Amino acid sequence: MDTDERIALAMAELLRKQGYAATGINQLARAAGAPTGSLYHHFKGGKREIAAAALRQTGAAYIQLLPLLLDAHDDLAAGIEALFAQAAEDMRDTGWANMCPVGTVTAETADTEPELREVAAEVMGTWVETGSRYFTTRGLAETDSRTVVFAVLSALEGAFVLARGLRSAEPFHAAGRTIKTYVASLCTEQPKTPTRARAQSGKRTGT
Repeated sequence: MDTDERIALAMAELLRKQGYAATGINQLARAAGAPTGSLYHHFKGGKREIAAAALRQTGAAYIQLLPLLLDAHDDLAAGIEALFAQAAEDMRDTGWANMCPVGTVTAETADTEPELREVAAEVMGTWVETGSRYFTTRGLAETDSRTVVFAVLSALEGAFVLARGLRSAEPFHAAGRTIKTYVASLCTEQPKTPTRARAQSGKRTGT
């Protein structure tokens, strides 16, 4: 991993646990295993630029999880419920500290760090567009796909906050069940796409 990527990853982990204001350059340097001067060498804009890189890095990694987790499920609705269950498990295993850096930084700095808010909006926009395209390939109508993406993102971000405050996985499981029911109702209204139907047929026949 390149030094700049390692620094951004360390920043993402600190943002996840303690937010933007509480994260200092010296602490970041220790977490990244890099001299303080190296941080400014790779990121001339200092802490703000590193945070922006961390948000973009995290955003790209998160959206890749969508097909990674859902492609294993022929039943899209069940897959979404499993996604929320996985998020609950990850949150619990990290001592309720596995927050989403993008959501955390947005809530904290939207009115004080406009550059970071713009980066967060860019990341979220990519999530929505990429997620919408994915759900369309899974057979949902374009308008329904966009609605489902917003529902999933909103429920996940809210569940992160509630789970951390309550020290409970219940918010994730409740949200997962609710969205599963909604997506199942949409799936019954939509015929399978030819691509998806062929893929499932191939699985059954072993071709």
